[in-house]
Amino acid sequence: MFYFFFESRDTPKDDPVVIWLTGGPGCGSELALFYENGPFHIADDLSLVWNQYGWDKASNILFVDQPIGTGFSVVNDVNDIPHNETVVSDDLYVFLQSFFEEHPEFVKNDFYITGESYAGHYIPALASRIHQENKGNPKIHINLKGIAIGNGITNPRIQYLFYTQFAEDNHLITPGERKDIDDELYEGCTEATYNCGTKGDQNCLLARDKCEAIVNKIMSIAGDINVYDIRKKCIGEMCYDFSKLEKFLNNHEVRGIIGVANEFVSCSRVVYDAMRADLMKSFHLGIPELLEDGIKVLIYAGEFDFICNWLGNYNWVSFLQWSGQKQFKEFKGVPFLVDGTDISEGGMLYTFGPLYFLKVYGAGHMVPMDQPDVALQMLTAWMKGQL
Repeated sequence: MFYFFFESRDTPKDDPVVIWLTGGPGCGSELALFYENGPFHIADDLSLVWNQYGWDKASNILFVDQPIGTGFSVVNDVNDIPHNETVVSDDLYVFLQSFFEEHPEFVKNDFYITGESYAGHYIPALASRIHQENKGNPKIHINLKGIAIGNGITNPRIQYLFYTQFAEDNHLITPGERKDIDDELYEGCTEATYNCGTKGDQNCLLARDKCEAIVNKIMSIAGDINVYDIRKKCIGEMCYDFSKLEKFLNNHEVRGIIGVANEFVSCSRVVYDAMRADLMKSFHLGIPELLEDGIKVLIYAGEFDFICNWLGNYNWVSFLQWSGQKQFKEFKGVPFLVDGTDISEGGMLYTFGPLYFLKVYGAGHMVPMDQPDVALQMLTAWMKGQL
């Protein structure tokens, strides 16, 4: 697996180690590194400039291209590309064991798993794998302290059922149109997602079609919106212009410096297709055990993202069955205040015990890109137990 590792700008020997997993599935971690929370941004002339809100200001941070076949993590045979989270988490666990073996000075540091979008699948799967291995006799004990998922897809069975409410609340559809969509498509999606969880991959592919019909119907009414940020127009296939990234990483000199031979593609369609049946599987089931054992769980979401919207995320978190469920659901929320020139509200925070949910104001799907100061303060306060 290919990765970038940046030591903390402050105190690397003491600061936590954070791994960042980009979603897709099949999108390179370099998207986050250079457009969101890495130490550098790419200037128009393809030079690198410091990111004053890089997460390396609070942590030692790993950006990993995964699943294999993504970014610079190459495969010789496309059949080796994972099709499910068991293989994905196996590969990541082996990678982390190797990483800490190569960097033993960081083994004692607190460890956090972070990411966004499809990482709502990756992160719980990897965290559960690490947590179970730690209860045995692992070669290297990984000091897992918490997980953070940004605008993730974690529990599709619940999340898909809140698209119409989000769309109505944001005036993308009318109340009557919402009722029509719910009456026509809600039950089919619900039944199909249940079958996905109990009857195998073909049913998961069917569930995807049934539930995506809800999204497609909304989009046919709403028109040309950016599903990652409803305030903006969609530009190109990915709705954002990441062309500078591919120009930079495919520069002959840059590739020589980082020691890669293959061409960089921001998002791999081959990996995406390989993981198609995985999308509709729910990965919330391992999270209660993490919470009960004191592992911190932070779910955050930009308020203007449609595709992994805050409403669906808040509701799957609220429905999570653990000992603090009642208290979490009863919590009315408090403003998340951001220090800057002026103290301002960066979002609304809901919490009980080790579970946190943050609705981030003024952000779409990529919170660290849209609200970098909020994202850095969120991470720092959360890791320090001050959120």
